[in-house]
Amino acid sequence: MKAIRISQYGGAEVLSFEDIDVAEPGEGQVRIAIEAAGVNFIDTYHRTGLYPLNLPLTLGLEGAGIVNAVGAGVSDLAEGDRVAWKSVAGSYAEQVVADAAEVVKIPSDVATKTAAAVMLQGLTAHYLVNSTYPIREGDTCLIHAAAGGVGLLLVQMAKMRGARVIGTTSTEEKAALARGAGADDIILYTERDFEADVLHLTAGQGVEVVYDSVAKATWEKSINCLKPRGYMVFFGNASGPVPPIDPLLLSQQGSIYLTRPTLNSYTQTREEYLQRTREVMGWIQDGDLDVRIGEEHPLENTAEAHNRLEGRHTTGKVLLIP
Repeated sequence: MKAIRISQYGGAEVLSFEDIDVAEPGEGQVRIAIEAAGVNFIDTYHRTGLYPLNLPLTLGLEGAGIVNAVGAGVSDLAEGDRVAWKSVAGSYAEQVVADAAEVVKIPSDVATKTAAAVMLQGLTAHYLVNSTYPIREGDTCLIHAAAGGVGLLLVQMAKMRGARVIGTTSTEEKAALARGAGADDIILYTERDFEADVLHLTAGQGVEVVYDSVAKATWEKSINCLKPRGYMVFFGNASGPVPPIDPLLLSQQGSIYLTRPTLNSYTQTREEYLQRTREVMGWIQDGDLDVRIGEEHPLENTAEAHNRLEGRHTTGKVLLIP
């Protein structure tokens, strides 16, 4: 089968479209024919070595497809089941072997591509607004990259919980998408000082929480946008990692909280994983959550997909199609 492999860290040029062996599922595992794989910033961190892994490896964590082989000890999945997942290594491929505990069945009225597009980013948005900082009615939040894959979902979920949403985007086109998702105010960070605008929009009070996936380029101004005892939530490194922060800064800024959460920490049990997935899929089924698939690329064109994502040329979800 074909897969996207790397044997060294680097830019998109290290991505290789290769033939690899098809594995058989072991105890408690299933093999899946992948119909769509999600492209996420964490994949670029694995490619560059920001998050180092053992090489060589097949990239990708997220996707959806059809079970085509079932290992011993698996009783709740069968060949032909449509399934999706958020953290199965080697998902940039035509097939993948996964632990059965890592996959979920896709509801009959949710499209396979939609499921592939929402697992990692949708569950991320879910835990951010429901658990990391549980948004309350009347809160104001700042969401960076509001037209990105997580951003558009985060805007919608924050509005579900009754927040006023201030978003940042780089272009008017992206601003229109974020407004369409429900954002109340949009700041073009390429043209304006988002810190000054946020303080103006909140009459100098600041916001209860900042959701920041950009990091290096935004962190100082993001912190300055917070109310006393506000929450600074870093959940990505699109512009590079945040430098070390002196804890005294948190007290100087009004006893603010700082956290760097990950999805795995918020889906530690199968029960929690399924609960978050059920809620997200339920919102899709009810028409309350719109999942925007911005681009689809053939698997062999993964380098182009990575370049577009890292260049901030994408909106919504980017998928690879084997």
